[in-house]
Amino acid sequence: MQTVIHSTITTIPKADWSRLFKSDYPFTCYDFLLALEQGGSLGPQRGWLPQYVAVHDNSDKLIAIMPWFKKTHSYGEYLFDWAFAEAYERYGFQYYPKLINAIPFTPCQGARLATAEGINTSDVLPIIESALMQEHDVSNLQCLYVEPHVSEALAEQGWWQRFDIQFLWQSRGYSSFDDFLAALVSRKRKSIRKERQKVSEQNVEMRTLQGTELTADFWHQFIVFYQRTYLKRSGHGGYLTPATFKLWGEYLADHIVVFAAYRNDEMLAASLCFKSEDTLYGRYWGCQEELEFLHFEACYYQGIEYCINQGLSYFDAGAQGEHKLHRGFEPVLREGFYRFMASPLNDSIEQYCRDESTALREHLKTLQTYLPYKDRG
Repeated sequence: MQTVIHSTITTIPKADWSRLFKSDYPFTCYDFLLALEQGGSLGPQRGWLPQYVAVHDNSDKLIAIMPWFKKTHSYGEYLFDWAFAEAYERYGFQYYPKLINAIPFTPCQGARLATAEGINTSDVLPIIESALMQEHDVSNLQCLYVEPHVSEALAEQGWWQRFDIQFLWQSRGYSSFDDFLAALVSRKRKSIRKERQKVSEQNVEMRTLQGTELTADFWHQFIVFYQRTYLKRSGHGGYLTPATFKLWGEYLADHIVVFAAYRNDEMLAASLCFKSEDTLYGRYWGCQEELEFLHFEACYYQGIEYCINQGLSYFDAGAQGEHKLHRGFEPVLREGFYRFMASPLNDSIEQYCRDESTALREHLKTLQTYLPYKDRG
């Protein structure tokens, strides 16, 4: 096997990429990553440098692809490593750059390595790791929010494991939103109905926008919402450029669902989601007016109702947020794997990963006791 590291997705034929990443998981779709590049959300100025590793066989046929990024910071990852970076700095070692196998700004579990039929994941990973280490001088490699078969291979090859707790709504064959509510304990059921009623009483109309409904006017307004939300929360205008959003609208309209709030035909807020065949992924939210319970309606209840109506099995509503637990989202473990280069700090970092993993497993058990469902405790 031979490897080529590409600094842009445009040097990999789209047909070859799509032949390997053949699922409809939206975040390894060629056009999703292309829009990040073309829109200026990736690059040296952003601290995300694409390093797509392509593996070829002896006949030069592409048999594996793994998207990596060279990072000069730890923003936009969500399975954060600030403790490691601070330890390196404290002891006078250089933590950045590092290499991560992840989807920029997207903490959603899914495909991180695509292989041709008959190619073993465990055989390809060491070849990719070796190629990256020959090309780059970095402190560590990370694979974040990987799917199970990659997780198993990385664990077998001695990568250190970390966990993150996220919250996932799962369909239980519900026929309607009321059917879903009927599965909850009375107190939670009444609370959700009260929240939804409060939104309606504020003269808010919710609309679901898809495909051709995602017009230039919509994107202009949504980008304002997005930037305003990040400015208030983080003091900057967000990780994504307006151009990236507009390109997603052009390239990936069939994968995008928006739950928008209107009053007198004026859009007040919107929640932007992506979808696959079985999952809705909540990604971005913004508003121009903060109304009581509107965030819960646009970001959670509308998505649950959409999943039920469309027959989707899961709703991944994004990173963090234990408040999701009380609205029917179940805690799940997500995984990240780390390979550190030789360092006096390695033993301490490995022990940190073990202790953190033990603590998160225990926390997961505690969270599960707070599930609002009548028959699952």
